[in-house]
Amino acid sequence: MREYEGLIGGLKSGCELLGWERKSKQYRDVISICDYLVNPNFRIAVFGLFNYGKSTLLNAMLGSRTLPIDLIPTTGAAITVKYGFNVRSRIMLVDGTEVYRSGTEVLQQFAILDGNRQMRQDVASVEVFCPHPFLETGVEFIDLPGTNDREEQDNLVKEQLLSADLVVQLLDARKLMTLGERENLRDWLLDRGIKTVIFVANFLNLLEPEEQQSVQNRLRFVAESFRAELPPGFSNLYRVDALPALRARLKGDVAAASSSGLASFEAALQNVVGILQQSRGGVRLPRVQAIASQIQLSLKHKIDPLVNEIQSFNDKQNTKLEIKQKALDLIQRGFNTSVKELRDWLALPNLLNKYQSDAAVALAENNFKSWQTNKLKKDLQDLQLAVVKWLYQAYDFFQEERPEDLLIPFPSQPTITLPPKPDNDDTWSEPGSIAVGGGIGWLIGGPVGAAVVGSISYLLNKNVQKQDDDFVKESYHQQVAKLCIAATEDYFSQLSHQGLSILAAYERQAEIIICFKVSPEPPEITRKREELQQLQNGFNQLLHELAKFKISSNYQPYTAIPSSRQQQRVYTPPPRNTAEKKVEPPRQQVSTPPPRNTAEKKVEPPRQQVSTPPPPSPNPAELEAKFRNWELDEEIAQIKAQMGSPSSQNQQTATPPKNQGEKDKIAHAYKILELQQGASFADVKQAYRNLVKKWHPDLFVGKPELQKQAQEKMLLFNEAYKILSNIDN
Repeated sequence: MREYEGLIGGLKSGCELLGWERKSKQYRDVISICDYLVNPNFRIAVFGLFNYGKSTLLNAMLGSRTLPIDLIPTTGAAITVKYGFNVRSRIMLVDGTEVYRSGTEVLQQFAILDGNRQMRQDVASVEVFCPHPFLETGVEFIDLPGTNDREEQDNLVKEQLLSADLVVQLLDARKLMTLGERENLRDWLLDRGIKTVIFVANFLNLLEPEEQQSVQNRLRFVAESFRAELPPGFSNLYRVDALPALRARLKGDVAAASSSGLASFEAALQNVVGILQQSRGGVRLPRVQAIASQIQLSLKHKIDPLVNEIQSFNDKQNTKLEIKQKALDLIQRGFNTSVKELRDWLALPNLLNKYQSDAAVALAENNFKSWQTNKLKKDLQDLQLAVVKWLYQAYDFFQEERPEDLLIPFPSQPTITLPPKPDNDDTWSEPGSIAVGGGIGWLIGGPVGAAVVGSISYLLNKNVQKQDDDFVKESYHQQVAKLCIAATEDYFSQLSHQGLSILAAYERQAEIIICFKVSPEPPEITRKREELQQLQNGFNQLLHELAKFKISSNYQPYTAIPSSRQQQRVYTPPPRNTAEKKVEPPRQQVSTPPPRNTAEKKVEPPRQQVSTPPPPSPNPAELEAKFRNWELDEEIAQIKAQMGSPSSQNQQTATPPKNQGEKDKIAHAYKILELQQGASFADVKQAYRNLVKKWHPDLFVGKPELQKQAQEKMLLFNEAYKILSNIDN
């Protein structure tokens, strides 16, 4: 029936996802349920142990010896009895061959057990067509093999019971409800959602009259203990003496058939079936619920381990990415800070303010190259190394692009051409002619050289742009001083322009170093992720189909596990603000010097030096430990800055304790930092660092009590460090 197409598809899809073999019990049960849902007929299965008279009862109801009966177990196949205009049999073989015969004699060949009491393996189905009015109402009977004889027969019976709308369980009054019957009642019927069951007691006529009453009482107890889902007003227990009933029907003896219990059973059966046929969904859907629960449970057993494995993988990946992202942020901040310091240093006003006086003096003393090496080069190298350090940290962490060293070359050494020396020797009368230093090694030599040095200092400090008009006539050493100042200004202008340009290019190169690419997901995890998605989709689809028929379920739909952030392939820091304000180099208003030699050496662009590569990337545990150290180092530095603690180089003026109260505080501070009283400040810093790394609250995320304890300890450590930072050791 088309209304069940989606539900059938969900059940079969579940089987395929579970990989059940077609010959397995689970798969065959599902197929039985699916066939049952599309069968328009009302199926009544006669079920019981072997030799209980199942075929005899059915023959009595049909009024003929339609089905094979004997004193030994005979039925070797599930025989379906349907309505037909005349009695005929149809046998379907496994290979697709159809055997179609009039009458039922062919059943002796295909539907009974062989000499070894084995079922034929080549028979797929057995059907008998019979012109009985009850069958004409859309009813069909199933004559099942006897149970508790052979395992393959039991498996066939269990499979067929799933497709029965009503089960007639035949009991032997002489040995009522054996242990095997009780187990079958629970395992084969109740646990599988089959509750439309009618019990029929056979062989009661073989008992003595006084025994019959006792057995009937026991039968009633059995029936009452089984909560059959039959229409109201109908009993689920009947007595039918099957063989006397068959004989009575064959003879046409209505009275004997009635005394055998057959007539009352048939009447009740026809009324029950008439009612149940009107609401077959209420009969079928509990069977579907039972089999669907098995499928869902089996799917859950496959889904949950995959969910745990993939979630664990995602968590580990995300943890690694978080560590790397934090490291990336920290490295980027450090890099930006170092670049800013170097950029500020290269700004022409700063270079002139910091170095021009000394540079001009060094030039006047013919000592510029030495000054450049010992002072200017050292300062620049320190700043360059501070920048490069962060790129090597990035390479150490991310192993993306090996950095090259930052190399900002110096312009050619400034040179000047001396003006003609005046004839008069009156060179000491002008302001600014006080000799500084005593460097007399310059070419002009003697006191004139010293006067030039003094004029450089005077002119730079006085700011020549605002000189009085009284000094229109310049002395010789003032002319030379101005030449030195102009030459060094040009030198620093070249250094600033070229250095800022190289630094900007280096920043662009850093963008491919301070980033990390996430390696592709392992193929095994990708395969499991796809498998999980298929299983979850199948599970949710079956749950959806069950909900359409209001079939309850103990399960909730699965939600898709979001992929780890590794779907994002490259992590880079946010774009930096490259809109630098252009700094125009200031031009000092000095007298135009005489022509000088402008043939300077051409400045070659810097060749990047490839440094020795850093050691291999650490494993995740080392990576996290390394980052934690960085992170805590930075936080300690921030705490120190907030407390105004002295640096290792420039300590504030320490004040000794004034009274006993302050001395007690100091002693307590040493105790908190686990130090002996009087320990050096270097020991204080190291102890503070170690304790912060041990008790930092971030180390106890997810452990509220420990995190609270850590926060309290941090307050004590900070206070102790602040106290010991302000004493004179």
